[in-house]
Amino acid sequence: MFKTLKNAWAVKEIRSKILFTLAMLFIYRLGNFIPLPFVNRDALQSFFTANNSSLLGFLDMMAGGALSRLSIFASNIYPYINASIIIQLLTVAIPKLEELAKEGETGRRKINRYTRYLTIVLAVVQGIGTVFGLLRGTITGGTWAKLLMVLCLVAGTQFLVFIGDQITEKGVGNGISLIIFLGIIARLPETVIQYFNLTKAGQYNIINVIVMVIAMIAIVAFVVLIQEGERRIGVQYAKRVVGRKMYGGQSTHIPIKVNMAGVMPVIFSTSFLGAFQTIGMITGGSFGKFMETYLGYNSVAFAILNILLIIFFTFFYNEIQFNPIEYSKNLQQNGGFIPGIRPGRPTSDYLAKIVRRIGLVGAISLALLATLPIILGSLLKMQTHFTGTGIIIVVGVVIETIKQIEAQMMMRHYKGFLS
Repeated sequence: MFKTLKNAWAVKEIRSKILFTLAMLFIYRLGNFIPLPFVNRDALQSFFTANNSSLLGFLDMMAGGALSRLSIFASNIYPYINASIIIQLLTVAIPKLEELAKEGETGRRKINRYTRYLTIVLAVVQGIGTVFGLLRGTITGGTWAKLLMVLCLVAGTQFLVFIGDQITEKGVGNGISLIIFLGIIARLPETVIQYFNLTKAGQYNIINVIVMVIAMIAIVAFVVLIQEGERRIGVQYAKRVVGRKMYGGQSTHIPIKVNMAGVMPVIFSTSFLGAFQTIGMITGGSFGKFMETYLGYNSVAFAILNILLIIFFTFFYNEIQFNPIEYSKNLQQNGGFIPGIRPGRPTSDYLAKIVRRIGLVGAISLALLATLPIILGSLLKMQTHFTGTGIIIVVGVVIETIKQIEAQMMMRHYKGFLS
């Protein structure tokens, strides 16, 4: 990894993209420290101290501390992620959206526009819930002041979406994933210091802390294994003569990734569950107490739902990204075939079966890795704010970003060769 970064830094074009990405991420971190107006900081600190539940700590960790500071980025990027979930689910259910998805770049732009419209709606709802509900006791202004704060939160979310798009287009890596990645690792030093202080004070057993650290290292290793693992399906191309030249005859393979969806199922599951838990905190009362007790981050119900959602979103993404019918058609048109499998429908059925089997392994592995720290935290009586979910996202984003840098270096190499 470090060798790849060193080689990429030596290339002026890629170095400019890396610097642009770092500049955008710096702006994001800077915005996390810009507070909203009309907030009583002492009351806000007291609120988070008195309500330092596992859920609030988890949401604040995923937002990079912006929620506890009530900054302009307190809503973070999650309204956009929830909007993406809804639009992608509707794409399967609504024929018109499905047609747009198949229209290529033009259709993709229209779907992105619909996603942004829905993002504004969800950001407004979340902003109103935060200002008029969850943190209403920390606001010093009246109704107009609160509406201004909601406007600032919506603008902050839209600005983060803009930053993410700019990183994806002009930088390296996926902008949205990198924003979430930075929000998580920004709280890592604070979490390590907290663990150290609690262990020093005798609240945590040193053996339990060591077990948790070993578990985290093991999760990192397994995430890398899952991200890099693939099943290679052999493909043979028939020989054919065109004019005086002979084409084909070579052997190759179709790489089927164990985890084609990357970290998106984990991000989607976290965001989906976080939305319902946030509603519970905002409404309060018996519903809020029920959500905190039975669907809190360290609860059994949360772990089960998280496993089911990760498996669902993994299969959903695999269906979107890998079309066995198209692969079968392309192979048949180019004279390729899988040894022992007839071209056409049998090939597409065979590929679909392999993808589902491999996808099931990847989905279950991701789900168990995301849930393992919750189980260990309950057994060892420790808070696990820096979770398996966070580790999967961090490691997955790093791997995907490095691969994109390698791909850009490879493209530059071929361009130079062809010129």
